[in-house]
Amino acid sequence: MKKEQVPQDSCKSYDGHKKLIYAVDENGHYQGVQSSGWEVEGFATEMAVQALDEQLNDMKKALLAGTVSPIAYYLPLYRFDLMSLAHASGFFQWQIKRHMKPEIFAKLSDKKLTKYCEAFNISLEDLKQPVIKE
Repeated sequence: MKKEQVPQDSCKSYDGHKKLIYAVDENGHYQGVQSSGWEVEGFATEMAVQALDEQLNDMKKALLAGTVSPIAYYLPLYRFDLMSLAHASGFFQWQIKRHMKPEIFAKLSDKKLTKYCEAFNISLEDLKQPVIKE
């Protein structure tokens, strides 16, 4: 993309900020250019955030019903997916899925739970007894 073609649609998703995009200048060299956004990107971002919020609401209900562990609730709250949480915690994805079962979660050692606490940046107390955010 050429420097003068960088989108400047003033997206709501940027919340008044600008994003650095690399574009080609008149000499054919890459250069950083500030962009106020692109309408299509803003729409896609809003849709992704909306999907995460719906997932979070589903996990709130499931947590309150006792069908999932707090890990399942914190996953969308802190915008993790299985792969990123596996990377951050050191657990395999299949282990995380297993730890999302309340009966398995209840048996986890504090040492294992601490790995999740570090990934989510929360206390052990908050992991064991989550405060449901509205």
